[in-house]
Amino acid sequence: MSSSFVPDRWIPGERLTGRLPATLDGPADGEVAAPLIGVLGLQGDVLEHLRALRRVGARAVQVKTAAQLAEVDGLILPGGESTTIGKLLVRFGLLEPLQARIADALPVFGTCAGLILLSDELEQDEPQPLVGGLHVRTRRNAFGRQLDSFDAAIEVAGIDGGPMDVAFIRAPRIERVLSDEVEVLASVDGHPVVVRQGPIWAAAFHPEVTGDDRLHAAFVAAVLRRA
Repeated sequence: MSSSFVPDRWIPGERLTGRLPATLDGPADGEVAAPLIGVLGLQGDVLEHLRALRRVGARAVQVKTAAQLAEVDGLILPGGESTTIGKLLVRFGLLEPLQARIADALPVFGTCAGLILLSDELEQDEPQPLVGGLHVRTRRNAFGRQLDSFDAAIEVAGIDGGPMDVAFIRAPRIERVLSDEVEVLASVDGHPVVVRQGPIWAAAFHPEVTGDDRLHAAFVAAVLRRA
């Protein structure tokens, strides 16, 4: 795991809200260093993911440059506006470096818009920049527009403690799994909403806004195992 990147000791907004970040001190003798997990910081629910990652013990940093991307042990692609994030990836020269790191087995977790960006195919007429790598075909806003957003309790394979509390906000869904490499961990109305393909994780919802951090914890644990 990387040790040269020193993350901020607080997240913008933490002092205003009274929240305190987890300690960033180095590991004691015999302990394993917490992984450095980046959150793509171009647009979307960046702050919420940073907080969730720190609550489960990871070191969490925003990633806005290729140099920062090169330092992280794992990366979250947050919810937001997938077309905007894709265009910004191109504008800031991050699309190809991100594709290269994913091809080199970087653990990555896409939520909502992040799922769209990671998908190999989209069921829509308008083209948009995609990171790709996840062998699925996805439909944007498949659960409805903003007014159709809803919270749900869903069972996720491998996540102990009962159903997870999650939020579907203008949520996509996976219309088709394109490879046996993709493992479906949870479905809603017969459509996959949580999948895993090797080190690539994706969810159609927002796990970062409900306070249920178990999916973040599972991703961080997977990053640690690979490291």
